[in-house]
Amino acid sequence: MDNKKQLGKKIKEFRKIGGLTQEKLAEAINIETGSLSAIESGRHFPSLPTLEKIAKVLCVDIKALFNFESLIPVEQMKSKIINNLDKLNEKEIVFIYKFVDYYE
Repeated sequence: MDNKKQLGKKIKEFRKIGGLTQEKLAEAINIETGSLSAIESGRHFPSLPTLEKIAKVLCVDIKALFNFESLIPVEQMKSKIINNLDKLNEKEIVFIYKFVDYYE
């Protein structure tokens, strides 16, 4: 996968973690929603000023947007979570349950 696509996926990942829609993020950084969509899909690379705005709104360092190592498939994430559940103590399981229940 090329850098534009990886950057776009990372921006989208942080946007979703922050609970923002494309429309809200685009509005916050003063670009068109279609432009943000093109960035997230890897069709366009953002300018440095736009990249700085994105990082600021998402409350991350710019370098975090280029940390592509954490991009693993969702199915792999699910598998890792399931495989490690039996290793958790009661307190950790309660914490995870509350976290999941909150987002349900």
